[in-house]
Amino acid sequence: MDVGARLKEARIAKGLSLESLQETTKIQKRYLVAIEEGNFHLLPGKFYARAFIKEYATAVGLDSDELLKEHKEEIPKSETESEIQYTRVERSKENAAERSGAFFSVLPKIIVVLLIIGIIGAGIWFYYQSYSPNDPQEIEESDEVIIKDPSENNQDASGAEGNSAKEDDATDDAEEEEKEEDSTEEETEEITFEVEEVGTGSPPESTVAITNPGDKLIFQFESESSVWLDVKNSAGEVFYGGFVTSDNSPVEVDVTGQESIFLNIGSTPNLDITINDVPFEYPVDPTEKDHQRLWFNTK
Repeated sequence: MDVGARLKEARIAKGLSLESLQETTKIQKRYLVAIEEGNFHLLPGKFYARAFIKEYATAVGLDSDELLKEHKEEIPKSETESEIQYTRVERSKENAAERSGAFFSVLPKIIVVLLIIGIIGAGIWFYYQSYSPNDPQEIEESDEVIIKDPSENNQDASGAEGNSAKEDDATDDAEEEEKEEDSTEEETEEITFEVEEVGTGSPPESTVAITNPGDKLIFQFESESSVWLDVKNSAGEVFYGGFVTSDNSPVEVDVTGQESIFLNIGSTPNLDITINDVPFEYPVDPTEKDHQRLWFNTK
């Protein structure tokens, strides 16, 4: 097996592609292919053959010196071959090290310059902080003396007191009016229930009007036993359907914006209803009719 075939076999055994080998060795892919196919004349020069093969062998885990020794007859020889000190890869590494060393040699100078700039800036800042435009020494003295009539002070004080008293009275009046308005609004905005029709039959179906429901309409159901409950609107949309028990109580159902709400209650004696935190009383006595149906219409 020639040297190119051995190198290719070792590369494949390592699971390396030509692209990854190119990144490792810094040898162009076309030269790697030429080495594997034994086309050494495609390399940039005969003296590169040994250097490239050595790099290739090291990258795929072969003993480069042993490989070169075994296949020395295949590899092109050059008069300057023994004079090669390092490969192109080694030169690029050396150049990178030189650039890095140059940067670190300049770094202390940069740090010193930044420190000087910082010290100057701190000095300027402290100077402006210590400077005060209202320094008493810089205030010019005035020879002008203004004498004010004491009676004017008394008039001003009495006038100020009178204005202050008027302002306090006006504030108190405004607060009282505000409280009255708030109490009036609270009275007018309280939700109310009006029974429009008391249901008959079995089960009875009653109609109740809700006045001033406010921005939200929340039904709350609570039971200490187990009561079946249906909550729907006039279109048949279901908002709740199931048992209300002591475990899931209270059950809150938000029907805000609905004009009509229908309730089907399996056991009215065991189910308490509050609407917007206001208790609701059944139109038909729960002790007389256990199963009831209710329609609520909002106004």
